[in-house]
Amino acid sequence: MGGQSLPPSPVGLTVMASILKAVRSYARNDDPLAEAANAIALLVASSQPFYPLYVYWSVGPTIWPTAFTFLSTPFFLLVPALNGVSTVAGRILLPLAGIGNTVLSAAVFGVQSGVEVFLIPCALIACLLFRPNERMATYAVVLLAILSFTVFGRFYGEPAHAYTGEEYADFVALNAFSAGMLSCFIGLLGANLIAAARR
Repeated sequence: MGGQSLPPSPVGLTVMASILKAVRSYARNDDPLAEAANAIALLVASSQPFYPLYVYWSVGPTIWPTAFTFLSTPFFLLVPALNGVSTVAGRILLPLAGIGNTVLSAAVFGVQSGVEVFLIPCALIACLLFRPNERMATYAVVLLAILSFTVFGRFYGEPAHAYTGEEYADFVALNAFSAGMLSCFIGLLGANLIAAARR
């Protein structure tokens, strides 16, 4: 009847199942650290199309500067493919893509947006995804994250759009929440890796 919703289309469900199967296959890797990097990369890439909507709902109607964040999407999507060739290179690309996206976003939105908080999960990824004999990669990425926060901001210039003080406060809240949720996801992956190593 008119008030009843239609059941999901069998064709639609089949397509969705095929997509999920392809994504799982693309993310799969024999190296558990590489597989964790793939999961993080695909989560970030899949969430980026929604960021303009989050900004619209949380901050205000001026969302055109968010288009710049899509410049990093191909790099996140490339992580699983690169991990299939070299797990070290793939794992390095992930935090580098994150730092690059954060620096670009800080330049576009302004440091007042609080977007630099995403440097924390980038550093956390570097601490989690490299083995003891790969610590130089960890130190290099963490150092780059620190420099991005302490030095690079001096060279950003004016943001692409000047938001109001209230909008910037909402921006900070949005970015803090998003970075916090991403850090929790990374922490859960780390707990799973520790549990698997003990078995």
